[in-house]
Amino acid sequence: MVSGVRPDTAAALFAEVAAGQGGSKVPSVCAGVLRDGALAWAGERGRFATAGGDLPGVDVQYRIGSITKTLTAVLIMQCRDEGLLGLNDAVGKHLPGVAFGDLTVRHLLAHSGGMNAEPEGPWWERNPGVSYDELVAAMDDAHAAGPADRRHHYSNLGYGLLGEIVSRVRGEAWLDLVQSRILDPLGMKRTTYFPTAPAADGFSVHPFSGQLVPEPAYDSGAMAPAGQLWSTIEDLARYAAFWIDPVTDVLSRDSVEEMAAPVASDPQEGLTASYGLGLRLIADDPHLLIGHTGSMPGFLAGLFVDRDRRVGAVTLGNATYGRVASLAPDLIRILTSYEPPITQEWVPEPTLAQGTDLLGHWYWGNTPMTITVSGGILQLSGGLTTRLTPLGPDLYQGRDGYLAGERLRVIRDGATITHLNVATFVLTRTPYGNH
Repeated sequence: MVSGVRPDTAAALFAEVAAGQGGSKVPSVCAGVLRDGALAWAGERGRFATAGGDLPGVDVQYRIGSITKTLTAVLIMQCRDEGLLGLNDAVGKHLPGVAFGDLTVRHLLAHSGGMNAEPEGPWWERNPGVSYDELVAAMDDAHAAGPADRRHHYSNLGYGLLGEIVSRVRGEAWLDLVQSRILDPLGMKRTTYFPTAPAADGFSVHPFSGQLVPEPAYDSGAMAPAGQLWSTIEDLARYAAFWIDPVTDVLSRDSVEEMAAPVASDPQEGLTASYGLGLRLIADDPHLLIGHTGSMPGFLAGLFVDRDRRVGAVTLGNATYGRVASLAPDLIRILTSYEPPITQEWVPEPTLAQGTDLLGHWYWGNTPMTITVSGGILQLSGGLTTRLTPLGPDLYQGRDGYLAGERLRVIRDGATITHLNVATFVLTRTPYGNH
């Protein structure tokens, strides 16, 4: 057991893991929580990681199911950032002749295209995988679950296509790209396509007898980008840390923030949850958790982080049903309740390259606003709120809020600022000042 938290925190975390394992009859559960990008606590419960009674641990592999989709999404975003494809590209541009070819790459990433959830044919998770050609031969636009852009409708099939798109754009196999462009840079040495010892066995638990029933673990073939990979608590902790502090060799912070923005939602979930570009988003008022859950025959997994509070949790278990994936958000809540994140130490602000003469009070009509500096970035707050990025002399762009992407221009009479103009809003130094 790894522990870098207080004893009372560790006891509460372990009690939650034990409740999940015992209360929902999971043969074994492993869990870890992160703080400031590092594994702060790890624990496990259950004595049947394997049929022989091997114990779970932080280096024992479990199948991570749909957490695999987040890696496929990262590969897509890398291609976008390098100009190899656009998120609004039609799928058919990269996969000519395929059904649903009029949907966009963005639709597939966000499960917003109305594509059917599963490929046609035998239950793909419990049967040997098929080739890409066999997969698409069974596809038909008539199988759509609904129109595009109506709602979030989860589609494993869509991620099979995304994996093929990445492979064609790069001219390399999906697995090789996962290895070279994500796993190697992040030091995830125990994340693999097939299990490597020590690895857990997949089980279902008979609902009446309570006996363990072995579950199959097949090569998913063309559907591998949707749920094939195996990993460990230690490796998933490294991956979770990436979502808190993006490694630019893998993906930029801006692209991570783009992936973590809501794109589609299920009306039944209201405002409590939504889906971004390859990421599941959970509202934890006033915070936001991002990550993904996973399930494959005999296995369950969860990975969620709170980027603002720099905490996260990862969970793995070997059952077809039980409280494993939902443990991750609960462990985050326990960690932050027992040991609230410490506010960063304040230090004096650096000298601004430009914008010092913008600091102070401004008015939008009679509405007061201020421009200050926070973390070396100009911050407009009040009736209009945004951070401001310099684009050139006397020109700035809003980074967030209502003014995200809008331009703020400094209007001068000689050296004197007369007013600011942002998205047609005029800001003056005095209420309804002349400009």
